[in-house]
Amino acid sequence: MAVELDAPATDAEAALGEEAGRLAAWIADYKPMPGVPDELIGPDGRPRAHWMTLLETLAGLGRRGVENRFAAAARRINDMGVTYRVRGEARERPWPLGRLPLLLTENEWSEIAAGVAQRAELLDRILHDVYGDARLVSEGALPAAVVAGSPEFIRPMCGVAPVGGRWLRFYAVDIGRGPDGKWWVLGDRAQAPSGAGYAIENRLILARAFPSLYREMKVRRLAGFFRDFRAGLAAAATRNDPRICLMTPGPWSETYAEQVYLARYLGFLLVEGEDLATSEGKLHVRTVAGLKRADVVWRRVDADWLDPLEANAASRLGAPGFFDAIRRGSVAMANMPGAGLVESRALMSFLPALAQRLMGESLRLPNVATWWCGQEAERAEILRAFDSRAIAGAFGDKAEGLLGAPAAVGAELDAAQKERLIAAIRARGMDYVGQEVVKLSTTPAWDNGALTPRPFSLRIFAAATPEGWKVMPGGFCRVSDRRDARAITMGAGAQTVDVWVIGQKASEHATTLLPPNNDVPVVRVPGHLPSRAADNLFWMGRYLERAEATLRIVRCLCNRMTEIQSNTIQGRQPIERCERLLFEWGAAAPFAAAHPGAVIALTAASNADFYGSARAVVGEAKRAASIIRERLSQDMWQLLVRLETRLESAAARPPLEPEILELTERALHTLAALSGLMDENFNRVSGWAFIDLGKRMERAINTCRFARQFADNDPTIEALDALLELVDSQITYRSRYLAGAALAPTLDITLLDPFNPRSVAFQMRRIDEHLASLPALVDDGMMEPQRRLAVSLRADLEAEDARGLDAKRVRAVEQKLLALANAISERYFSHSSDPAPADKRSKLA
Repeated sequence: MAVELDAPATDAEAALGEEAGRLAAWIADYKPMPGVPDELIGPDGRPRAHWMTLLETLAGLGRRGVENRFAAAARRINDMGVTYRVRGEARERPWPLGRLPLLLTENEWSEIAAGVAQRAELLDRILHDVYGDARLVSEGALPAAVVAGSPEFIRPMCGVAPVGGRWLRFYAVDIGRGPDGKWWVLGDRAQAPSGAGYAIENRLILARAFPSLYREMKVRRLAGFFRDFRAGLAAAATRNDPRICLMTPGPWSETYAEQVYLARYLGFLLVEGEDLATSEGKLHVRTVAGLKRADVVWRRVDADWLDPLEANAASRLGAPGFFDAIRRGSVAMANMPGAGLVESRALMSFLPALAQRLMGESLRLPNVATWWCGQEAERAEILRAFDSRAIAGAFGDKAEGLLGAPAAVGAELDAAQKERLIAAIRARGMDYVGQEVVKLSTTPAWDNGALTPRPFSLRIFAAATPEGWKVMPGGFCRVSDRRDARAITMGAGAQTVDVWVIGQKASEHATTLLPPNNDVPVVRVPGHLPSRAADNLFWMGRYLERAEATLRIVRCLCNRMTEIQSNTIQGRQPIERCERLLFEWGAAAPFAAAHPGAVIALTAASNADFYGSARAVVGEAKRAASIIRERLSQDMWQLLVRLETRLESAAARPPLEPEILELTERALHTLAALSGLMDENFNRVSGWAFIDLGKRMERAINTCRFARQFADNDPTIEALDALLELVDSQITYRSRYLAGAALAPTLDITLLDPFNPRSVAFQMRRIDEHLASLPALVDDGMMEPQRRLAVSLRADLEAEDARGLDAKRVRAVEQKLLALANAISERYFSHSSDPAPADKRSKLA
């Protein structure tokens, strides 16, 4: 890095000198917190070697190069749609990924991983005892109040033998460095640990921002851990080729985006409580083919919400009979209901002794020193040293006197607050623990072009496999936005960073979830489609088609306003009918009729205050898509986000009148690209059938409405030409007829032509084909109601003569289409009950 200062500098030497100066400035300006371990600066006061490799690479890129890489990472986050939600907020936030990874050496990581695996095994054994023989309580090793006092103690699980023999299958632990430089456990996560999916996404984003650096530093890969976890779940099932479900609380969950990503990445079926039903002691998924067996459930729903019959009766997140299916051993769980018991802080004070009792070992990864105030001696110790201790709830984050915070430090309370908290501890000490106050160690964060120390905590994940516990080589790291912090939460403005475990040689771990051998049965149909997924696919197709129809009307309106004849009676007719249709669809308000057509066009395209506007409808399409994101390609999601963003920007910064048409056409181009992706990339299985059914149904209904609006009440040639434009059939018409637009030929092309992909007859043919291909509930050879309606309507259209069509007959077709849509919904999207009697189901697979 040194440069010979008294010799003429070459360009390369000058660049090297600039790099050295930049690196020296970063390190000189870096001021670690006194008395707190720092990841960049070692105990000797010098930068650690592995961090120097990273910083030298960044310095060599120069300021612009670093900013470009970081900007690319930000774009990647947006393109991938990585988001999270803070509890109580309706809108998701972009994922706050820090630009520098946390670096850990192989030796350091080995000690952490061994401690995490030991701790996971210990907690699993404790759960086996608590819900089994309960010898720890009966023999006095664990106070009964520590078990029964926890709201996560699920009494219906007592005496249950878990399928596969594990209470814990996926475990996480939050750790941090203490003042002595050693790692300490801050908390255990066994209820429904989050963060693993975000850890993968962090890795994908940062590794693509610095691909060469990632390879040169020999970073350990993550895919092997998830492959082992998936294999462990499959091995726990009682059937070969099991159906594995990831159970989510739904789109309003804070980490729903992560759950969607994990389901897609691992190939699991993403289900909500309404997707599940119990029958004869077994758990099933409601699918378009009836009830299908669920063999394994990885739950992200808290235990108390799983079964409204035996737990929280107000729950809409679970399924009645869930606990009974678990007791009967028909479903394997990750993790078992009641596993959240080991998250209580009260238990932490007993873990050192329990480790010796159950495993004959000391904890390799010890807790932060914890005293449970339910014991007289421990309570007296905490009250004696009150000012130097952190007080927290023993069984959760809420306890009287903590001022709504998870914890309070005695020395930071005023006299009145201190008096209230001490009185609460004396009155009901079992609700509190006292803990040693530990300042978290710091790691470098990138802040306005400089390195700044920030406190962090690290979440490590472990999975149970047939070969024992496997620990993810990395984790989920949260970094505070403040220099001094004892607790770090995403909702409080923290960032997250990738965690790089630096190997001593090139990583030999898997980079893919593909199995190591080729002994895998060939399957072409990816399982049965849940009813909820079918519902959202159907409506996603409908909303996208509805948005396209609205934008086509806007484009038609803009085109007609620029024509010379727009001020004549003949020229005004299509303009007035376009505006009337937008009013009827809720895309603009009737009072806007006095405004220029451009205002109406812009409102219909981009004003989300109108439920029928293109922007509002695209928002609904995105909402439906977000629920089934695991079934959509990344390209489809990016196009949908791009479309919404384009329409939002038009509302925020209204375009000039000539630009409205350009905005509309670009939005239509994006919709065309989406349609192309759906046509070319969707496998032709049930999911494809429902998204195309929605598209065809909406197109048929809208085409009927176009025909009624533009071909009724003595339409002019201009109005009929507008109708042909709306159904994208002007070229077809002109290639067949030399004369201008006439009523009967226009209606024939619009409604009855089986060769026109925009006609109603064409849509009905495709709808009938889809319904014929979908599974029947009953194997009796009879048509189901929705199919009978489709066959009847298709036949009517094939036998119809355009010369006899009028608005009344077109409306009748439209009403039959609406009835068909309702019939499809009733047959395939019913979530509340089993759609077929038990003795008539074709089978329960």
